Amino acid sequence: MGWKQDLNNGWQNFAKGYLTLTKKDRIGCFIIGAILLSAYLLPKLTESSSAKIAIQPTPELLAAIDTLEARPKGNRYSGDETQNNYAYQYEPSQGASFTKGELFYFDPNTLSPEGWQLLGLSEKTSKTIDKYRSKGGKFRKPEDVQKIWGLPAGFYERVKDYIAIADMPKPDYATTASYPTYPKYERTERRIQAVNVNSDDTAAFIALPGIGAKLAARITNFRDKLGGFHSVEQIGETYGVPDSTFQKIKPYLSVDAAAVKKININTATKDELKTHPYIRWNLANAIVEYRNQHGAFKSLDELKNIVLVDNATYNKMAPYLSLQ
Repeated sequence: MGWKQDLNNGWQNFAKGYLTLTKKDRIGCFIIGAILLSAYLLPKLTESSSAKIAIQPTPELLAAIDTLEARPKGNRYSGDETQNNYAYQYEPSQGASFTKGELFYFDPNTLSPEGWQLLGLSEKTSKTIDKYRSKGGKFRKPEDVQKIWGLPAGFYERVKDYIAIADMPKPDYATTASYPTYPKYERTERRIQAVNVNSDDTAAFIALPGIGAKLAARITNFRDKLGGFHSVEQIGETYGVPDSTFQKIKPYLSVDAAAVKKININTATKDELKTHPYIRWNLANAIVEYRNQHGAFKSLDELKNIVLVDNATYNKMAPYLSLQ
Protein backbone atom coordinates (compact mmCIF):
# COMPACT_ATOMS: atom_id res chain seq x y z
CA MET A 1 0.00 0.00 0.00
CA GLY A 2 2.90 2.34 0.58
CA TRP A 3 3.86 2.47 -3.06
CA LYS A 4 0.32 3.35 -4.05
CA GLN A 5 0.32 6.23 -1.62
CA ASP A 6 3.62 7.46 -3.05
CA LEU A 7 2.27 7.27 -6.61
CA ASN A 8 -0.85 9.20 -5.66
CA ASN A 9 1.15 11.91 -3.92
CA GLY A 10 3.48 12.20 -6.92
CA TRP A 11 0.58 12.64 -9.32
CA GLN A 12 -0.99 15.32 -7.11
CA ASN A 13 2.29 17.18 -6.96
CA PHE A 14 2.65 16.98 -10.78
CA ALA A 15 -0.92 18.25 -11.31
CA LYS A 16 -0.41 21.13 -8.92
CA GLY A 17 2.90 22.08 -10.47
CA TYR A 18 2.13 21.80 -14.16
CA LEU A 19 -1.62 21.50 -14.75
CA THR A 20 -3.03 24.06 -12.38
CA LEU A 21 -3.67 27.59 -13.92
CA THR A 22 -3.46 30.76 -11.96
CA LYS A 23 -6.03 33.52 -12.28
CA LYS A 24 -3.78 35.47 -14.72
CA ASP A 25 -3.26 32.33 -16.80
CA ARG A 26 -7.03 31.78 -17.08
CA ILE A 27 -7.59 35.39 -18.14
CA GLY A 28 -4.88 35.11 -20.80
CA CYS A 29 -6.35 31.93 -22.21
CA PHE A 30 -9.79 33.55 -22.39
CA ILE A 31 -8.45 36.56 -24.30
CA ILE A 32 -6.54 34.36 -26.76
CA GLY A 33 -9.62 32.26 -27.36
CA ALA A 34 -11.75 35.35 -27.97
CA ILE A 35 -9.23 36.67 -30.53
CA LEU A 36 -9.13 33.36 -32.41
CA LEU A 37 -12.90 33.13 -32.47
CA SER A 38 -13.22 36.70 -33.78
CA ALA A 39 -10.64 36.06 -36.51
CA TYR A 40 -12.64 33.02 -37.63
CA LEU A 41 -16.11 34.63 -37.61
CA LEU A 42 -15.37 38.22 -38.81
CA PRO A 43 -14.74 37.42 -42.55
CA LYS A 44 -17.99 35.42 -42.69
CA LEU A 45 -19.97 38.22 -41.08
CA THR A 46 -18.42 40.88 -43.37
CA GLU A 47 -19.06 38.84 -46.52
CA SER A 48 -22.64 38.27 -45.52
CA SER A 49 -23.24 41.96 -44.83
CA SER A 50 -21.59 43.21 -48.04
CA ALA A 51 -23.57 40.76 -50.15
CA LYS A 52 -26.77 42.42 -49.00
CA ILE A 53 -25.63 45.94 -50.06
CA ALA A 54 -26.46 46.82 -53.67
CA ILE A 55 -24.63 49.84 -55.11
CA GLN A 56 -27.04 52.06 -56.98
CA PRO A 57 -25.16 54.11 -59.62
CA THR A 58 -26.12 57.79 -59.56
CA PRO A 59 -26.40 59.92 -62.74
CA GLU A 60 -23.25 61.77 -61.69
CA LEU A 61 -21.31 58.48 -61.33
CA LEU A 62 -22.49 57.24 -64.73
CA ALA A 63 -21.49 60.55 -66.36
CA ALA A 64 -18.01 60.36 -64.79
CA ILE A 65 -17.56 56.80 -66.08
CA ASP A 66 -18.62 57.86 -69.58
CA THR A 67 -16.17 60.77 -69.49
CA LEU A 68 -13.27 58.52 -68.52
CA GLU A 69 -14.10 55.99 -71.23
CA ALA A 70 -14.39 58.71 -73.89
CA ARG A 71 -11.26 60.57 -72.90
CA PRO A 72 -8.76 60.61 -75.83
CA LYS A 73 -5.35 59.12 -75.30
CA GLY A 74 -2.70 61.86 -75.53
CA ASN A 75 0.26 61.46 -77.85
CA ARG A 76 3.43 61.18 -75.84
CA TYR A 77 6.85 60.54 -77.27
CA SER A 78 9.87 59.70 -75.19
CA GLY A 79 13.40 58.51 -75.67
CA ASP A 80 16.89 59.71 -76.32
CA GLU A 81 17.03 62.75 -78.62
CA THR A 82 19.90 61.09 -80.50
CA GLN A 83 17.59 58.27 -81.59
CA ASN A 84 15.07 58.43 -84.40
CA ASN A 85 12.05 58.61 -82.12
CA TYR A 86 11.01 62.00 -80.81
CA ALA A 87 11.76 63.26 -77.33
CA TYR A 88 8.97 65.81 -77.30
CA GLN A 89 5.22 65.67 -76.82
CA TYR A 90 2.31 67.47 -78.42
CA GLU A 91 -0.82 68.13 -76.37
CA PRO A 92 -3.01 70.79 -78.02
CA SER A 93 -5.46 72.64 -75.82
CA GLN A 94 -9.11 72.26 -76.68
CA GLY A 95 -10.76 74.93 -78.77
CA ALA A 96 -7.54 76.90 -79.44
CA SER A 97 -6.62 78.21 -82.87
CA PHE A 98 -3.51 79.67 -84.43
CA THR A 99 -3.47 82.57 -86.89
CA LYS A 100 -0.10 84.23 -86.30
CA GLY A 101 2.82 84.47 -88.74
CA GLU A 102 3.47 84.32 -92.46
CA LEU A 103 2.85 81.34 -94.75
CA PHE A 104 5.47 80.03 -97.15
CA TYR A 105 6.77 76.65 -98.33
CA PHE A 106 9.42 75.24 -95.99
CA ASP A 107 11.35 72.10 -95.17
CA PRO A 108 11.20 71.49 -91.37
CA ASN A 109 14.56 69.73 -91.54
CA THR A 110 16.39 72.82 -92.82
CA LEU A 111 14.29 75.83 -91.74
CA SER A 112 16.24 78.20 -89.47
CA PRO A 113 14.95 79.24 -86.01
CA GLU A 114 14.22 82.67 -87.50
CA GLY A 115 12.15 80.98 -90.19
CA TRP A 116 10.09 79.16 -87.57
CA GLN A 117 9.54 82.49 -85.79
CA LEU A 118 8.43 84.01 -89.08
CA LEU A 119 5.83 81.25 -89.28
CA GLY A 120 4.65 82.42 -85.87
CA LEU A 121 6.37 80.19 -83.29
CA SER A 122 8.01 81.61 -80.19
CA GLU A 123 11.78 81.90 -79.94
CA LYS A 124 11.81 79.18 -77.25
CA THR A 125 9.91 76.67 -79.39
CA SER A 126 12.05 77.52 -82.43
CA LYS A 127 15.23 76.81 -80.45
CA THR A 128 13.72 73.54 -79.18
CA ILE A 129 13.28 72.40 -82.79
CA ASP A 130 16.81 73.49 -83.72
CA LYS A 131 18.27 71.65 -80.70
CA TYR A 132 16.32 68.51 -81.56
CA ARG A 133 17.65 68.53 -85.14
CA SER A 134 21.21 69.21 -84.00
CA LYS A 135 21.10 65.98 -81.96
CA GLY A 136 20.07 63.86 -84.92
CA GLY A 137 16.31 64.38 -84.93
CA LYS A 138 14.58 64.39 -88.30
CA PHE A 139 11.13 65.05 -89.69
CA ARG A 140 10.31 62.22 -92.10
CA LYS A 141 6.77 63.25 -92.98
CA PRO A 142 4.68 66.42 -92.51
CA GLU A 143 2.70 64.89 -89.64
CA ASP A 144 5.90 64.66 -87.57
CA VAL A 145 5.74 68.42 -87.03
CA GLN A 146 2.82 67.78 -84.67
CA LYS A 147 5.19 65.99 -82.29
CA ILE A 148 6.98 69.18 -81.29
CA TRP A 149 6.62 69.97 -77.60
CA GLY A 150 5.05 73.38 -77.02
CA LEU A 151 3.51 73.66 -80.48
CA PRO A 152 0.52 76.07 -80.36
CA ALA A 153 -2.82 74.44 -81.07
CA GLY A 154 -3.86 75.11 -84.64
CA PHE A 155 -0.32 75.75 -85.90
CA TYR A 156 0.04 72.46 -87.79
CA GLU A 157 -3.39 72.77 -89.41
CA ARG A 158 -2.40 76.21 -90.69
CA VAL A 159 1.00 75.27 -92.14
CA LYS A 160 0.58 71.60 -93.10
CA ASP A 161 -0.08 72.38 -96.79
CA TYR A 162 3.19 74.34 -96.94
CA ILE A 163 5.44 71.60 -95.54
CA ALA A 164 7.74 70.21 -98.24
CA ILE A 165 10.31 67.67 -97.05
CA ALA A 166 13.06 67.40 -99.65
CA ASP A 167 13.83 63.69 -99.32
CA MET A 168 10.32 62.46 -98.52
CA PRO A 169 9.68 59.18 -100.42
CA LYS A 170 7.25 59.42 -103.31
CA PRO A 171 3.98 57.47 -102.88
CA ASP A 172 3.17 54.41 -104.94
CA TYR A 173 -0.25 55.37 -106.24
CA ALA A 174 -0.68 51.99 -107.92
CA THR A 175 -0.77 50.19 -104.59
CA THR A 176 -1.86 52.91 -102.19
CA ALA A 177 -4.93 54.70 -103.43
CA SER A 178 -5.54 56.47 -100.14
CA TYR A 179 -2.01 57.89 -99.81
CA PRO A 180 -2.26 61.56 -98.79
CA THR A 181 -1.44 64.16 -101.40
CA TYR A 182 1.06 66.95 -100.75
CA PRO A 183 1.39 70.38 -102.38
CA LYS A 184 3.65 70.93 -105.33
CA TYR A 185 6.90 72.22 -103.90
CA GLU A 186 8.66 75.09 -105.55
CA ARG A 187 11.74 76.45 -103.83
CA THR A 188 11.35 80.18 -103.41
CA GLU A 189 13.61 82.68 -101.74
CA ARG A 190 11.92 84.86 -99.16
CA ARG A 191 12.47 88.50 -99.94
CA ILE A 192 14.13 90.28 -97.04
CA GLN A 193 12.88 93.78 -96.40
CA ALA A 194 15.37 96.60 -95.82
CA VAL A 195 15.51 97.93 -92.26
CA ASN A 196 16.02 101.52 -91.17
CA VAL A 197 18.07 101.02 -88.03
CA ASN A 198 16.89 104.28 -86.44
CA SER A 199 13.14 104.07 -87.05
CA ASP A 200 12.07 100.46 -87.44
CA ASP A 201 10.88 98.40 -84.46
CA THR A 202 11.97 95.01 -83.15
CA ALA A 203 9.64 93.15 -85.54
CA ALA A 204 11.62 94.49 -88.50
CA PHE A 205 14.90 93.26 -86.98
CA ILE A 206 13.41 89.83 -86.16
CA ALA A 207 12.59 89.39 -89.86
CA LEU A 208 16.31 89.57 -90.66
CA PRO A 209 18.23 86.27 -90.91
CA GLY A 210 19.93 85.29 -87.67
CA ILE A 211 18.16 87.91 -85.51
CA GLY A 212 15.71 86.61 -82.94
CA ALA A 213 13.57 88.43 -80.40
CA LYS A 214 16.41 88.79 -77.85
CA LEU A 215 18.93 90.22 -80.29
CA ALA A 216 16.31 92.54 -81.76
CA ALA A 217 15.56 93.87 -78.26
CA ARG A 218 19.27 94.35 -77.54
CA ILE A 219 19.74 96.30 -80.77
CA THR A 220 16.85 98.67 -80.07
CA ASN A 221 17.94 99.11 -76.42
CA PHE A 222 21.48 99.97 -77.53
CA ARG A 223 20.03 102.39 -80.08
CA ASP A 224 17.99 104.14 -77.38
CA LYS A 225 21.02 104.52 -75.09
CA LEU A 226 23.15 105.91 -77.88
CA GLY A 227 20.49 108.31 -79.08
CA GLY A 228 20.33 106.57 -82.46
CA PHE A 229 22.83 104.99 -84.83
CA HIS A 230 24.93 107.23 -87.04
CA SER A 231 26.33 104.23 -88.94
CA VAL A 232 25.11 100.70 -89.68
CA GLU A 233 28.49 99.46 -88.44
CA GLN A 234 27.30 100.15 -84.90
CA ILE A 235 24.85 97.24 -85.16
CA GLY A 236 27.92 95.03 -85.05
CA GLU A 237 28.83 96.55 -81.67
CA THR A 238 25.60 95.30 -80.10
CA TYR A 239 26.26 92.74 -77.37
CA GLY A 240 25.53 89.21 -78.54
CA VAL A 241 25.44 89.89 -82.30
CA PRO A 242 28.05 87.61 -83.98
CA ASP A 243 30.11 89.20 -86.72
CA SER A 244 28.94 86.47 -89.11
CA THR A 245 25.33 87.47 -88.47
CA PHE A 246 26.12 91.16 -88.82
CA GLN A 247 27.83 90.61 -92.17
CA LYS A 248 24.81 88.64 -93.34
CA ILE A 249 22.27 91.37 -92.48
CA LYS A 250 24.46 94.40 -93.29
CA PRO A 251 23.29 94.67 -96.93
CA TYR A 252 19.70 95.09 -95.71
CA LEU A 253 20.45 97.91 -93.23
CA SER A 254 20.10 101.63 -93.83
CA VAL A 255 20.58 104.57 -91.49
CA ASP A 256 19.17 108.07 -91.13
CA ALA A 257 21.98 109.89 -89.35
CA ALA A 258 19.86 113.03 -89.02
CA ALA A 259 17.76 111.19 -86.41
CA VAL A 260 20.69 110.99 -83.97
CA LYS A 261 20.15 112.84 -80.69
CA LYS A 262 23.12 114.96 -79.58
CA ILE A 263 24.40 116.19 -76.23
CA ASN A 264 25.39 119.83 -75.76
CA ILE A 265 28.87 119.65 -74.21
CA ASN A 266 28.68 123.32 -73.15
CA THR A 267 25.66 122.75 -70.88
CA ALA A 268 25.59 119.04 -70.05
CA THR A 269 26.40 117.95 -66.50
CA LYS A 270 28.74 115.12 -65.61
CA ASP A 271 25.77 112.84 -64.89
CA GLU A 272 24.19 113.61 -68.25
CA LEU A 273 27.41 112.90 -70.10
CA LYS A 274 28.18 109.62 -68.34
CA THR A 275 24.84 108.08 -69.35
CA HIS A 276 26.08 107.79 -72.93
CA PRO A 277 27.64 104.38 -73.73
CA TYR A 278 30.72 106.00 -75.28
CA ILE A 279 31.46 108.35 -72.35
CA ARG A 280 32.54 106.91 -69.03
CA TRP A 281 32.51 108.78 -65.70
CA ASN A 282 36.19 109.76 -65.76
CA LEU A 283 35.85 111.18 -69.27
CA ALA A 284 32.62 113.01 -68.38
CA ASN A 285 34.39 114.53 -65.38
CA ALA A 286 37.38 115.57 -67.53
CA ILE A 287 35.14 117.28 -70.12
CA VAL A 288 33.29 119.33 -67.51
CA GLU A 289 36.50 120.26 -65.66
CA TYR A 290 38.14 121.36 -68.92
CA ARG A 291 35.09 123.50 -69.69
CA ASN A 292 35.21 125.06 -66.21
CA GLN A 293 38.88 125.98 -66.66
CA HIS A 294 38.86 127.14 -70.29
CA GLY A 295 35.30 128.29 -70.84
CA ALA A 296 32.80 127.00 -73.37
CA PHE A 297 34.04 124.82 -76.20
CA LYS A 298 34.44 126.69 -79.48
CA SER A 299 34.72 123.51 -81.54
CA LEU A 300 34.49 119.77 -80.96
CA ASP A 301 38.16 119.45 -81.88
CA GLU A 302 39.03 121.08 -78.53
CA LEU A 303 38.07 117.77 -76.92
CA LYS A 304 41.32 116.36 -78.29
CA ASN A 305 43.16 118.63 -75.86
CA ILE A 306 41.90 116.40 -73.05
CA VAL A 307 44.43 113.67 -72.21
CA LEU A 308 41.76 110.95 -72.05
CA VAL A 309 40.50 111.67 -75.56
CA ASP A 310 42.47 109.80 -78.21
CA ASN A 311 41.48 109.65 -81.87
CA ALA A 312 39.44 106.46 -81.51
CA THR A 313 37.48 107.86 -78.56
CA TYR A 314 36.88 111.16 -80.32
CA ASN A 315 35.64 109.51 -83.50
CA LYS A 316 33.16 107.37 -81.57
CA MET A 317 31.61 110.11 -79.43
CA ALA A 318 31.84 113.16 -81.74
CA PRO A 319 28.68 112.29 -83.78
CA TYR A 320 26.70 112.49 -80.51
CA LEU A 321 28.04 115.86 -79.31
CA SER A 322 27.12 119.41 -80.20
CA LEU A 323 28.13 122.94 -79.13
CA GLN A 324 24.59 124.16 -78.69
